[in-house]
Amino acid sequence: MHLFLVAGLGIFSVWLILQINSFTTSTNGQDIFLFVIPVLALLGYFGSQWVFKKMTSKIQLNEPLTDKLRKYQTALHIKYALIEVPAFAGLYAYYRTGNALPLVIVICLLAYLFVQRPNKENIIKNVPLTANEKTEIQKS
Repeated sequence: MHLFLVAGLGIFSVWLILQINSFTTSTNGQDIFLFVIPVLALLGYFGSQWVFKKMTSKIQLNEPLTDKLRKYQTALHIKYALIEVPAFAGLYAYYRTGNALPLVIVICLLAYLFVQRPNKENIIKNVPLTANEKTEIQKS
């Protein structure tokens, strides 16, 4: 799923850049998007981290591994959504205004989303696991 989210956002970004085929760097203060998109991006970035930590901290050590992994996956999906929404808002702002600032923010959010890919090390680090569960995950 992570790969599809990153690929979809990346392909849509490239397509939109090719459609607009130019951009401005004007910061005259007349465009509301120049204020809203950075705030949305910051809320998405910090909010995704906060929600993810809050959700993963509720996972109990004594739960079955399948339940732990399901809760972890749910937390990841919400984290990804909180990053994707401001990115698509930034693409919309770039489409409407042609201003480069929202596009730069989108590229930064896309890079952040890319490095958030799930892997075994992150599961072991973020989910409370018993020693047996850790070895089971490492072997899989």
